[in-house]
Amino acid sequence: MLRIDEVINSEAFPDRCDVVVIGGGIVGVSTAYELARRGVSVALVEKGIIGGEQSGRNWGWVRQQNRDLYELPLAMQSLKRWNELSEELGEDIGFRRSGILYGTEQQADVARWEAWLARAREVGFNSEILTARELEARIPSAKARWAGGLWSVTDGRAEPSKAAPAIARGAQKLGARVIQNCAARGLDMSGGRVSGVWTERGRIAANTVVLAGGAWSALFCQRHGIDLPAINVMGTALRTAEAPGVIDGCFSAPNFALRRRLDGGYTIAVPGYGRVELAPQNLRHSVKFRTMFRSKLKKKLKIRVGSSFFHGPEASAAWNDGDVTPFEKTRILDPRPDTEWLARAVQNVARVFPDLAGMRIAHAWAGAIDTTPDLVPVISKVETKPGLVIASGFSGHGFGLGPGAGMLVSQLVMDDAPQFELRPYRLERFSDGTVLNSPDMM
Repeated sequence: MLRIDEVINSEAFPDRCDVVVIGGGIVGVSTAYELARRGVSVALVEKGIIGGEQSGRNWGWVRQQNRDLYELPLAMQSLKRWNELSEELGEDIGFRRSGILYGTEQQADVARWEAWLARAREVGFNSEILTARELEARIPSAKARWAGGLWSVTDGRAEPSKAAPAIARGAQKLGARVIQNCAARGLDMSGGRVSGVWTERGRIAANTVVLAGGAWSALFCQRHGIDLPAINVMGTALRTAEAPGVIDGCFSAPNFALRRRLDGGYTIAVPGYGRVELAPQNLRHSVKFRTMFRSKLKKKLKIRVGSSFFHGPEASAAWNDGDVTPFEKTRILDPRPDTEWLARAVQNVARVFPDLAGMRIAHAWAGAIDTTPDLVPVISKVETKPGLVIASGFSGHGFGLGPGAGMLVSQLVMDDAPQFELRPYRLERFSDGTVLNSPDMM
């Protein structure tokens, strides 16, 4: 298992609060924290442990650069919150504003970055296109025939093992109740609207429920007749033992992504590559993902038959509020890592950075990335279930976006005017005839 900082359960199980948050990943804990800051009584329920799934398994990148333009305002808001959190929490969450660097050997990538940057500047974000010589000066130990690079000095990195637990502890200090190993089994409805949540430990009355269940959100929604189109892509990553310092922050090349860790090693992955298992949920939503599967992502995704057909967040399941649910049967989703991607990642890094050849893999893991058809998250009230807010489908971007998403969800809950347009995040875009963007990254 991954090493995740511990969060001690709140002592008293609440029978009532203003808001129940389902899910103890980065989005859920950030939502609980932001609401608690505003004096709202909050209970957060997590079927396993805080940060135990994708929020503790991601790359640790905190970026604005190369975001979908719909996501960019949220990424900018989130970066601001990341910069403030350590001081607010009184804990080191590993956030370092050390910049994010992209490099490429293809001139077409440089042209694409230039086009993206021209539009990003209209939103108020700026980064720097680098010539091949300028890129070489930033990473002198790299050996490649660079065409150019992209540099954002304001982006950064954080430690997934620390961030969500620290934010959860911060929420507790402000009065939020955090209950781990307690699955939410279903919504409690009264008079056509949400009136609470049924958990394995009993009912919690609440006027509002926030569903931030990551890979499990679509299954929870299905239980209540809500169609949340999402598939889970199993992504693989690894960390190395201490290794030479070829970069200080994060670096993305066409065939690998690299983050310097606080322990002196690196977190490494192959961007965009993953595994999708055939399962009832994936088959049910396959039409909405047709564009993705026909795009270049098709070459990066393995389609396999696996255990998820019968178990886990994508299996077909029906239960009553008093039944033991799939959430309790799998406290922490721990997919197997893909050995092919592991070997490829290490080879790709060594080709560009010979100083890292022979570095030792300390640990490898996989995580389930809840992915929407357009790779843009759902942050939305649910019209058919008044009192329910969904914050899910972050498509591998949730860690960096988490603190900003928590602030945005808290504004939705409190009926505050949002700071930017929410239309791209609404759930109804998948059913009201909206023409979705063709996804070009993951």
